[in-house]
Amino acid sequence: MDIPTRSEICPGDTWDLRAIFPSGADWENAFEELRVCYTEILKFRGHLLDSPKTLKSCLEFKRKIDMLGEKIREYAALRLSEDSSNNQALDREARLASFTPHLQQSSSFIAPELQRIPDDVFVSWLQDPSLEEWTFFLQKILRTKPHTLSEPEERLLALVEEALGGASTVFRQLTNVDMNFGHIHDRGGVYRKIQLTQNTLASFLTRRDRTIRRRAFRKFYQEFSDHRYTLSAALVSSVRRDVFHARVRNFSSSQEAALFYDDVPLSIYDNLIFTIRTHLPLLHRYYSLRRRVLKLPAIHIYDTLVPLVDSIQMSIPFEEAVEKVLSSVAPLGEEYVSVLRRGLMVERWCDRYENKGKHSGAFSAGSYSSPPYLLMNYKQDVFSDLYTLAHEVGHSMHTWYSSRAQSFQNYRYPIFLAEVASTFNEALLTEHLLAKASASSVYAYLLNRQIDDLQGSLFRQTMFAEFEKIIHTAEEEGRALTLEFLRSSYRSLLDAFFGHEVVVDDVAELECLRIPHFYDAFYVYKYATGVSAAVTLCNKVLASGDASAYLGLLRSGGSRFPIETLQAAGVDMNSPEPIQVALHLFARRLEELEALLE
Repeated sequence: MDIPTRSEICPGDTWDLRAIFPSGADWENAFEELRVCYTEILKFRGHLLDSPKTLKSCLEFKRKIDMLGEKIREYAALRLSEDSSNNQALDREARLASFTPHLQQSSSFIAPELQRIPDDVFVSWLQDPSLEEWTFFLQKILRTKPHTLSEPEERLLALVEEALGGASTVFRQLTNVDMNFGHIHDRGGVYRKIQLTQNTLASFLTRRDRTIRRRAFRKFYQEFSDHRYTLSAALVSSVRRDVFHARVRNFSSSQEAALFYDDVPLSIYDNLIFTIRTHLPLLHRYYSLRRRVLKLPAIHIYDTLVPLVDSIQMSIPFEEAVEKVLSSVAPLGEEYVSVLRRGLMVERWCDRYENKGKHSGAFSAGSYSSPPYLLMNYKQDVFSDLYTLAHEVGHSMHTWYSSRAQSFQNYRYPIFLAEVASTFNEALLTEHLLAKASASSVYAYLLNRQIDDLQGSLFRQTMFAEFEKIIHTAEEEGRALTLEFLRSSYRSLLDAFFGHEVVVDDVAELECLRIPHFYDAFYVYKYATGVSAAVTLCNKVLASGDASAYLGLLRSGGSRFPIETLQAAGVDMNSPEPIQVALHLFARRLEELEALLE
């Protein structure tokens, strides 16, 4: 079946962006308004120290510009994502890309000027009632003062950044454009050749045919082996950039620098690694079950993704998927359910189906003054799309609650919290589907799915996080970051995490060269902490029937640092307990699956 063009999609199945701008002409008018007024903020330059009143006026003007700019960017981005061949959308994006640096530069004086205010004066201003709604915004600027350079040094660092920022570009160009992984011959059904890419590898590794899994795995990593020296040089360059920035900004380590802006203690990162390490026998037990169910004398890494239970064969139309998600989130209360139902079924928040030129995958997006839109490429015969919908509406409802409870400057929540809201909804959906499962095969499939999800987000991401710490520490201590060091360090982690149940082929060491998140250092741990917090909160809501603390988390947005927000919701990330709760769920599901399959 051919993929339809955008014009062939029923309007009722697309998102309604008129809530942002009624028409393209209105976007043009807003863009012109922004181009005309944004430089007016420069009248405040050199005067922020005059009085709290002047500071407030400046911040309010900046908020006005930022709110307008957010709407303009969001509309342009969403229009382009629905059809990347749309020339009008491409033109909007190009003009925005050219204009945005000027917009950012116009208000760049604010933080440096505020940091020149004497600390005692700054603290006294924070007590001024007229600045109350800006307190957290100003506190964040004040705490960066020890890590902010002089104005000439900051300008120099910005120029240096252009020279240092090429590692990730080299990685993307090499892996997405230059590298050719060839084709795999599919022996199932009609004989055909299927292209092997970074996006299709996972689908090959879930095949029942072990020959295809092994061939895809080896062929894929052979291409990485052929480029291993270039890729290792790119990764090492990225690590050195992280270390350089940390040192220049007076941090004790690149890890501290990365965690500073969310005010996450280093102990939380290290506690995650320690807690997961002590529970690796649990993961090894799962791999042992895999080996027995697959009836293999030994399993390799390319055997660890194939489902132990056949996928659920069912067709779920979008409207039915919405109802399933709504039923699963019923514990969150009538407001949550009714707002979400209206958004998905009446107000057209969701762009539902695939069309030519549409952005792949799924995401949630929106602005402070618009609905929290979500893009899907929903297929009713792909069961995982039901989970994708639950995941994305978790983000969208987080935005909905935050934007209504917080001022503009405090509504954007950090990634640390974003992963909690999305995986929370997935956990609720699993609990709901397990309770409704009428066949043992369906129940077993759902168990297997949740176990694999936890394996990926809890164990695997922690392994990545430990690798990041190892290589950054080595650079900071002056040890040579050679290809051999990268491979041997990663091999040690693979051996520890997969244990004696899994044969680790030598080429698997090259996985350390293919993870794009390593170019955004100390990011992946948030997936593990996020799922741990989500499972803990889900348990609390289902056990007590009280969702008020969780809804309070959604309403908090970015008004506090994430650890404090979670603490207020009843989750103490300073302790190992949330991670242990997630591990307990993994153990419980594994025990159930063992009983069903053996």
